[in-house]
Amino acid sequence: METTETTEKTSTPFPNIPPIIESDDREYHDSGVPSTVAIAGHPLHPLTVIFPIAFLAAALGSDFGYWLTKDFFWARASLWLIGLGLAGGSIAALTGISDFLKIERVRKRQAGWAHLILNVSILVLTLVNFLLRLGNVESRILPWGLLISLIVGTLTSVSGWFGAELSYRHKIGVVGAGSKRYP
Repeated sequence: METTETTEKTSTPFPNIPPIIESDDREYHDSGVPSTVAIAGHPLHPLTVIFPIAFLAAALGSDFGYWLTKDFFWARASLWLIGLGLAGGSIAALTGISDFLKIERVRKRQAGWAHLILNVSILVLTLVNFLLRLGNVESRILPWGLLISLIVGTLTSVSGWFGAELSYRHKIGVVGAGSKRYP
């Protein structure tokens, strides 16, 4: 004769990755807070960050390419990639700041503030990096352009972690019917 035992889970509903800043089980159990900038319920901020991240990561790679080869191609590529990253990052910032200002749950989370501050820093550093290279693309890459690109790449990775914390752990900017306030 078979018996069925039911055991209640007492473990956290999150993966075994500890939250970097904070966690709230109530947010895991609610349906989430939809983005304020969406088309047919699909949030635009996750879509708008893809290209700026790719452009700025590629700019770091092309700066390294220039450092290793001293080929002008890599210097020109970096300038274009940084310019495109700045333009795309500005669009992503507009969609992100809308969610930050209109969704109280984002402002109540330390991850929301960290994500905002890091992204503003990234945009400012990217602007400085772009302006630094205008006029003389090659001479400004080493050492300052490469260093700024490396800092931007590092900050982008950290900011992406906090953005994922907001989406996946705190269910912000997802399809859901939860309150824009704290749960």
